Order: sequence, then C-alpha cells, then structure tokens
Amino acid sequence: MVGHILKSRKFDVRVYDIRKVATENIAKKGAKIAESLDQLGRDCDLVVVMVGYDHQVRQVVTDLTEIGKKGAVIVIAATSHPDLIIECGELAKKRGMSVIDAPVCFGLGGARDGTLASLVGGKADDVEKARPVLECYSRAVHHLGELGAGEIGKTLNNMLHWAHCIANYEAILLGKVYGLDAQKVRETLLQCPATNGTLARWDGTKFTWQEKDMDIALDLAQKRKLPLPFFGQVDQLIKWLHAEDVAVLLYKKEASYMGKSYSAKPISHKDESN
Repeated sequence: MVGHILKSRKFDVRVYDIRKVATENIAKKGAKIAESLDQLGRDCDLVVVMVGYDHQVRQVVTDLTEIGKKGAVIVIAATSHPDLIIECGELAKKRGMSVIDAPVCFGLGGARDGTLASLVGGKADDVEKARPVLECYSRAVHHLGELGAGEIGKTLNNMLHWAHCIANYEAILLGKVYGLDAQKVRETLLQCPATNGTLARWDGTKFTWQEKDMDIALDLAQKRKLPLPFFGQVDQLIKWLHAEDVAVLLYKKEASYMGKSYSAKPISHKDESN
C-alpha cells in the first residue's frame, strides 16, 4: 500500500513499524523512516493504520491522539469492530483530530497490484481529505456512511466470503468423490451462474482471519437481536477448513472434510446401500 502511495509522487511519505525489516524495505523505495510512532504523529497530516487486531488499533490510536497534529486524520485500514472505531473517534475528537474507517478488500494480491477496494465510514470532509491517498492503492473508494460504516461493509463482505468458502468446498468435494477433476470443476463453475469472487481467487485464500471476522459479524447481530442461523453454521463450519485443505481438494487424489477422508469413485461405481 505504501509503495503505491510513493508511486503517485504526490505525498511526503513517512512510515513506522515495530519490525525494522519492513521499514528498511520500503525506505529503499523512497519512504522516510520515522524513529517512533510519536514522530510519525507529530509530522503527518494523515496517518494510515494497518495492524492485525483491535487491541493494536486501540494502542496506536491512543498514542497518536496524545501527540498528533490538530486537524489530522487517522485512517483505520485494519478490519476492526465498529464499536472500537467509535471509541477511536472519541479519542481523536478530544485532540482535535478525526478518524475514518477504511478497511480493504482483495487481500495481499490487491495490495501488491494497487487494486484494493476501500470501504469507508466517516464524515464526508474527512473522507475527502483522505481520498487522494486511498485512491493510490484502491480500485475504488466506497463511502458507505457514518463512522463505523466501512467496518460493517467489510464484515458483510467477510460473511459472504467465508460462506462461499464452505459452499465452494462442499460442492467441489461432491464432484470429486464422483470422479470429476476438481480443478476442472472449479474452472467450469467460474463460467456458470454459481461463480463467485472467492472461487476465482480460491488458491490464494489463507484462512487466517475467519474466526475474528465471524466473531465481529455475530456480535453485531447479537447487539440488534438479529437471528443469523445460517451464519451461525458458517461460524462453526469455517473452523474446519484450512488453506492446505483447498490445495489437497484441487490438486491431490484424496480429500478430507470434518475429519473424514474421501476417495474418488467413478459415477458408474455401484454404491453400497445404507
């Protein structure tokens, strides 16, 4: 993401990361390394926060709002709970700063290609201040509403992504146990009404954040007393799948699901009666 901002040649870009190797690599492309998060906060009019977990977002925003410039905008690009975004907005307001949430879709490939989609929540003026930066690494910047709306939009995307993962796996597995070539089935389904974005990029699905993503979705539903029985099942089923399962399904002879192994048998095979 930083690399694409640098390519635009529109901004004085400064970076900070607790991992020195990360900042050393991007410095070779022209970014200036801040010695600390404090320095970054003092120098920058806009700060993009990309970390893994809510407690990390809270800590970074807390530190930035203790020393940051008045009028500066903090962009939370991490996938976080909307409640945390509201909390961060209140912290920033006390300093005369602003927060927008702008989590991204399309993963590592989108980051490398500069084709992420930014789903944004926050005041229109703050979003417009950040838009030129977001557009450097995004195919589109979607302003969905007030602060927290971007995270809700990202949660909806994540819900469908993990549901597709399960549906794709079960459908292709059924074809495989009847002797069909799994990769050929996948390529065929991509040209049928059953196609979905997750199936198109399935080889790159890492199964890294599924539990965090579904925890946010189900907590949001619980707060509004909204029943989501289907996604309750998705929450449980997605715990069974890992990246290596997809690789085995697509490229190996055998396959497994929910702890049981399955072998392919031709359609003409006579199945045993129950």
